[in-house]
Amino acid sequence: MMFWRSVVGKLWFTILLLVSVVLLVLTVLLMEYFERFHTEQAEGELLNHANLIVTFLENESTEDAAVNVSQIISESYAARALVIGENDYWYTSEEDEESIPLSLFYEDENLSEVLHEEATVITHGDFTDASREGRSGEIIVVGMPVSFAGGEEGSLFLYQSLDVIEEASDQTKQIIFFSAGIAIILTTVFAFFLTSRITAPLRQMRAASLEVAKGNFDTKIPIQTKDEIGLLAMAFNRMRRALNTNLHALNQEKEQLSRILSSMADGVMTFDKRGQVKITNPPAGEFIDAWRYEEQVSRGEEPFHLKELFDQVVSDEEEVVDEIVIQGRTWVILMTPLYDNEAIRGAVAVLRDMTEERQHDKLRKDFIANVSHELRTPISLLQGYSEAIVDGIAETEEEKKEMARVIYDESLRIGRLVNELLDLARMEAGHFSLSREQVDIPCFADKILRKFQVIAREQHVDLQGDINPPSKEVFADPDRLEQVVTNLIDNAIRHTPEHGKVIFKVYGTEAGLRIDIKDTGSGIPEEDLPFVFERFYKADKARTRGRAGTGLGLAIVKNIVEAHNGKVTVHSKLEEGTTFSVVLPFAEPDSFHTTGFPDGRGSD
Repeated sequence: MMFWRSVVGKLWFTILLLVSVVLLVLTVLLMEYFERFHTEQAEGELLNHANLIVTFLENESTEDAAVNVSQIISESYAARALVIGENDYWYTSEEDEESIPLSLFYEDENLSEVLHEEATVITHGDFTDASREGRSGEIIVVGMPVSFAGGEEGSLFLYQSLDVIEEASDQTKQIIFFSAGIAIILTTVFAFFLTSRITAPLRQMRAASLEVAKGNFDTKIPIQTKDEIGLLAMAFNRMRRALNTNLHALNQEKEQLSRILSSMADGVMTFDKRGQVKITNPPAGEFIDAWRYEEQVSRGEEPFHLKELFDQVVSDEEEVVDEIVIQGRTWVILMTPLYDNEAIRGAVAVLRDMTEERQHDKLRKDFIANVSHELRTPISLLQGYSEAIVDGIAETEEEKKEMARVIYDESLRIGRLVNELLDLARMEAGHFSLSREQVDIPCFADKILRKFQVIAREQHVDLQGDINPPSKEVFADPDRLEQVVTNLIDNAIRHTPEHGKVIFKVYGTEAGLRIDIKDTGSGIPEEDLPFVFERFYKADKARTRGRAGTGLGLAIVKNIVEAHNGKVTVHSKLEEGTTFSVVLPFAEPDSFHTTGFPDGRGSD
């Protein structure tokens, strides 16, 4: 089957079939021609012999001599004769008298014309009695009228068997068949040679095309001829070079597009005309993974919300903007139809993570609300007590001093709030100074412990120190560092109930100087932990003993620590306690700026 599928087999079979058909037609025509030729030749020879015998019969006066001469001439040419006179007849072979009776010549329509009309007749047919002879009765007969020397009129019939003609025809057929066989063999060899010469370049082109399909564009077809096959090979080589150039250009464009998509901060997704996702970049993949996790679906599932937007885009033929919240993050989706000429062939969606923008908006609104809330209480107290003094409600001197004390405390509270807001604003803007110097850790820790021992005793809290100075030197702003530790210890004491414990621990690690402030207080709820370093964050006031803070302390702590290239973290369990950890990296003084942030931002 593979042979007949090949070009060699088809060409060979076509050439062989064509030659065979031509040879068959030629053989039939040649056989017909030679059979007719041999028959006409035999008839002509038999007619000439008959004329010769007639000549002898007309010139020979002796009857026996004439018959003997006729017999000799006929036998010399493998023929037999019958001479019929007016009153008698003679057979050159006595055997023919029984097989070819005399009555046949009178009864046959063609042969009787010689006897009755004295016409010359040439015919052939089955005139013998084959049942007697046991052989074919096909003979050829020539009949001619004879005028004997004695004036008697008669006829001569010279006949010959067709076996001689058939033998000659058989020999001719053998020669024709032998020649046809040789021609077919030669045609087969020539056809294979020709088809191999033709198909060899085609096979090379097939192998080269398979290599090109695999991406190997270095394959080159040798040009051996200048005919159509050679021109085809030249065209293939040009096509190979053009394909290599175009594919290289396409790969460059694809790679450039892939890099652009991968580097985009926004998610990009493309859809085909059936709404199936075809291309996604990493942010879009994160969006899909978050949706699958939230919906608890298997991989391969796509957000049905995107499918609804796609259907809307296709139906309305205009871009659609929507917003969706996945895993606590806000995504804005802009989907636009893609056109193929005039028909929509898909859509492209751009997904932007707007969580930070929404949080910033919320923080701005919360900041205004929190500042208003923090200022409302002290301003109300200032207004109320000042009105009481102005109206003379305070009668005694002690009541006036008490009201003045309240007004003074609230004014201090407003001052602290304003100062902390200013400090926080300057820190976030990078406009505050850091005066770095080598810090004596034991002296610094002892100062902090002495500072809070009185407060801790008043609150009935056990303040303990665990100081293990590091071997490396620490360079930092002592005042800012004291502000950080003061804020953390003050928070710890205020959130620790009576007879609780606060541990101030200082030690060195591979990352740098580590300061841990651990308390056994009320702890921080798990849902509030991510927000403790935000501005105006406050724990539940029911868990706080004494005065409440402004909610800006931890935000200031975070900014000061990050200004030192450090890191502050918190770990807490409800009703078990909280641990704040500050890590400041070791560094040489030359590696820091004496003013501003370590990244070179200016100071006030």
